[in-house]
Amino acid sequence: MSTVVAFGTAGIGRVDQDTADRAIQTVLDHGVNHIDVAPTYGEAEERLTSWTPTIRNRVFLGCKTRQRTREAAKAELQRSLERLGTDRLDLYQLHAVCKLPELDECMAKGGALEAFVEAREKGIVRWLGITGHTHDAPKTHLEALRRFDFDTVMFPLNFVLWSMPDYRRDVEALLKLCQEKDVGVHIIKTLAKDPWGDRPKIYATWYEPFADQAMIDQSVAFNLSQSVTTLCSTGDVTILPKFLDAAERFRPLAPAEHERLLAMAPEYHSPFVGAWA
Repeated sequence: MSTVVAFGTAGIGRVDQDTADRAIQTVLDHGVNHIDVAPTYGEAEERLTSWTPTIRNRVFLGCKTRQRTREAAKAELQRSLERLGTDRLDLYQLHAVCKLPELDECMAKGGALEAFVEAREKGIVRWLGITGHTHDAPKTHLEALRRFDFDTVMFPLNFVLWSMPDYRRDVEALLKLCQEKDVGVHIIKTLAKDPWGDRPKIYATWYEPFADQAMIDQSVAFNLSQSVTTLCSTGDVTILPKFLDAAERFRPLAPAEHERLLAMAPEYHSPFVGAWA
């Protein structure tokens, strides 16, 4: 029963505690009940530690690992629990599994998936998921669901990506299977606009996000008009309130609005490489 926005914590991993506290309070004030964190998000796990005692029982807490072997994943899970100040996670995810060789590595004998299954059996985690960040992610996750009963998937989607026929085909196939198997669908890069290139990075995201409220509203509405569970908020604390406001104003896009956004898509590039929030 996740809220339609999950708090993507990459943004608080690169700010001081006071700034992080304001961002956390903001999402709680908006009623967000799902937090997504990872050890690769700077100091995000540590920024949440002081909050855990008071919010743990009212939020869905998901974490991730990029480790690919059983022992390394098991060790990183323990470190994440210690940093977060909790003894359990609601969701643990194989992080950044974008291509089939990475999936093969995780699912091989002695691979990270073995640590996940063991943690679930011990009650340390409740659900298991998989995430990815490239053009290949939806196709790879489709294969992952055929091999193992993951509870959630997380991958990029926005109106620019939807305009690409091959990507849309893979996403539609994945969404269909997720509906059939009752798999939670977590979306990232809702606001991805362009790669930074050589331009100054004025936001904390690895990509340039849409920052004006009108485009944020439309981008959020586009994704929430699809068969998804929740959108991870963009990893910049200054854009976070706009993202939340857009979700609260959400209404399904009319066909004409949908087509207008798709017609705009060629103006943008919706980057992938290095854009993980």
